[in-house]
Amino acid sequence: MRTEPGARAEASERKRPSPADPLPVGEALDRLPTGRRPDGRMLYGRTVTLEPIDPARHREALYEASHGKNDPHGRIWTYMAYGPWVDYLAFRDWLEAQARSRDPLFFAIVPRITRKASGMAAYMNIRPEAGVLEIGSIWFAPVLQKTREATEAIYLLMRHAFEELGIRRLEWKCDSLNAGSRAAALRFGFTFEGIFRKHMVVKGRNRDTAWFSMTDDEWPSRRAEFQRWLDDDNFDATGRQKTALAMPPVQP
Repeated sequence: MRTEPGARAEASERKRPSPADPLPVGEALDRLPTGRRPDGRMLYGRTVTLEPIDPARHREALYEASHGKNDPHGRIWTYMAYGPWVDYLAFRDWLEAQARSRDPLFFAIVPRITRKASGMAAYMNIRPEAGVLEIGSIWFAPVLQKTREATEAIYLLMRHAFEELGIRRLEWKCDSLNAGSRAAALRFGFTFEGIFRKHMVVKGRNRDTAWFSMTDDEWPSRRAEFQRWLDDDNFDATGRQKTALAMPPVQP
């Protein structure tokens, strides 16, 4: 059955919203975000400590852990915006500059058993007025990769962000080709949000960026799973995990 032009126009008019109709808006907040800037305090765990970067204390251990025989092919730095360095002096100068930065705010990851810095991580893109920050610039020396200490280091950063800094949204971003980082984000309970195409130019190459996030209402269930996994009873005498970290699904 054909519809006459006048009838189509009338139907279109009926569907058109009135200027007086309210437009959809976000949920009203009971209170505005009260996020705080990280102050660079030390973060203590059972197996690892996160220490604000101190070049005098950390530079030699960090350089040794990430250069030469410990990373002969520079794989640590493949997806990083910096590194590797041509020599120790160049690394020292870079580390001294990072120690002065407040965004990103860098930490050295120091396993308690060795007391030698073996990786770095940072809070970055810090926006306390929105209750948002990102965990990024993460690298682990080969000796630290896939260890209890590495997981606890991320947990400490997350716990401090949500429970002491008042963060509403915690972000994780990485090169979309960095399969290891993407898998880690999901393992830690972050939600994949999409790919930002042609987001950055890093070392003269295009970078599409994968975005992940976690919100404050999701944190309690994730904290509980971290605590279960990190408990001493979950590890045998050799330090091998008995059960894997398994985050609950995101609720719609």
